[in-house]
Amino acid sequence: MRTIRLTIAYDGTDFSGFQAQVGRRTVQETIEVAIQGVIGSPVRVAGAGRTDAGVHAAGQVVSFATKSELPIDHLARAINAQLPADVGIVGAMEASQEFHARYSARARGYRYTISNAPARPVLDRHFVFHWRAWLDEGRMDEVAQEFAGRHDFAAFSGTLRGRERPTTTVRTIFRIHCWRTAERVVIDLAADGFLPRMVRNLTGTLVRAGMNQLSGAEVRDMLTGQRPRVPTVTAPAHGLCLTNVWYD
Repeated sequence: MRTIRLTIAYDGTDFSGFQAQVGRRTVQETIEVAIQGVIGSPVRVAGAGRTDAGVHAAGQVVSFATKSELPIDHLARAINAQLPADVGIVGAMEASQEFHARYSARARGYRYTISNAPARPVLDRHFVFHWRAWLDEGRMDEVAQEFAGRHDFAAFSGTLRGRERPTTTVRTIFRIHCWRTAERVVIDLAADGFLPRMVRNLTGTLVRAGMNQLSGAEVRDMLTGQRPRVPTVTAPAHGLCLTNVWYD
């Protein structure tokens, strides 16, 4: 058996998330059907990140085992030819038999993009979160540094109902930065793992900071459990993109 590692990109707009679900169009099932069409037998792929419905990816990683002897470049091209226009392979390699896209990952990177302008976006409306009121990106970046490091992010997790429960809600954020490019505010972060909706809840919190409605001290209190999370918006899925997955 060979272990194949694929890096894929997808527009999450018309997908019900990555993980296969009965009766719904998902990234995982779409890739599995494409692979089966090439190698002629059912296959189960593992994904590095279980992105929610509407979340995009530029650097998602999947792995699967196969007995196919097709050279890796031929295999990747053949699978790509079977995939629809909103998902595609951007990299392919053969990995060790011990490799697993999810469990071998050491860090994952996400980027959240906010359209911060009076006029609503049109051409890229499926990829940015529109926020009309002016945001102070410098203050957002300052408050964001409170999230850096190892913390219990239970207060920033979405519901775990219907999901595999994590053994811990402690995560390490290796980096988190906010910056502005014209009318776009970008939040870029990397961590050893993320809880459901964690990035979207962090984004909503930072939007409040950008409106001068939240301080770094309040964020510290939320992380240490001294106060509940301040009610805030959970940023919508379509502004979020999985950008990178790192391995040893």
